Amino acid sequence: MNTSSTYTYNQIAQVIDHLVTSYRNQPTLPELAEAANLSAFHFQRLFTEWAGVSPKKFGQYLTLEHAKAQLRRGLALTDVAESVGLSGTGRLHDLFVSIEGVTPGQVKQAGAGLVLQYGLFDSPFGQYVLGSINGKIALLHFLSDTDPTPETLLRTAWPAATIQHNPVAVQPLADRIFPTPSQLGTSPDQPVSVLVRGTAFQLKVWEALLRIPEGQLVSYDQLANAIGQPTASRAVGTAIGSNPIGYLIPCHRVIKKTGLFGQYRWGADRKQAMLGWEAARAGI
Repeated sequence: MNTSSTYTYNQIAQVIDHLVTSYRNQPTLPELAEAANLSAFHFQRLFTEWAGVSPKKFGQYLTLEHAKAQLRRGLALTDVAESVGLSGTGRLHDLFVSIEGVTPGQVKQAGAGLVLQYGLFDSPFGQYVLGSINGKIALLHFLSDTDPTPETLLRTAWPAATIQHNPVAVQPLADRIFPTPSQLGTSPDQPVSVLVRGTAFQLKVWEALLRIPEGQLVSYDQLANAIGQPTASRAVGTAIGSNPIGYLIPCHRVIKKTGLFGQYRWGADRKQAMLGWEAARAGI
């Protein structure tokens, strides 16, 4: 685990919060550097390495006007190929995600007879716990100071599974989700499968989320329309909030129709970081 990356994200998160709350006042580089407890020179270099753009440009991605402009484009999810799930201009290869739901009987069994291996890893958005069952991702949960232990998180998601701490076994999956620069392009373009326990409606919503291209935004209403249930935006929101696979099933790309980013299961700052980070890489 690379603790320096987590420390970098924690500093960046402070700056993102400052940008969101004071962007209209055009905070200066020294002000943002102070928010990160860094010198202006070190902060500019660190932020640009992390986001790929300057703090000023990143701030533009976090404005209400930018979000509204994306929503007005009216992205038709039904016209977007499912395979675009995680394709991004900042990647040297595409990572595709396919969802596999357990059978109704397995839902009731809650993982009985299955072995759930897990490890803790670093990402551009902080530390996360990654759980895998038979080579399929069964949980991706970003950690915060208020979270219970990783074992408790895994037990809540898969109550009857046998849980094993085995980061070595899970490391190859972690390398594919958040590859380092040296790892880009080194893995074969094979889909990453996720294994989830959910209702038929939840699976439908989660599958629709995969059709939102990286760097794009949709509203809850647009997502409800995309699954053919235009009056179910509230139920869609509930299903999104129950998503057990952070980042890979990109619930962070859904915002309010007013353009406000709204809440996020793993923290509003983390959602804003993901959206700005992806927009920067997509050049939007």
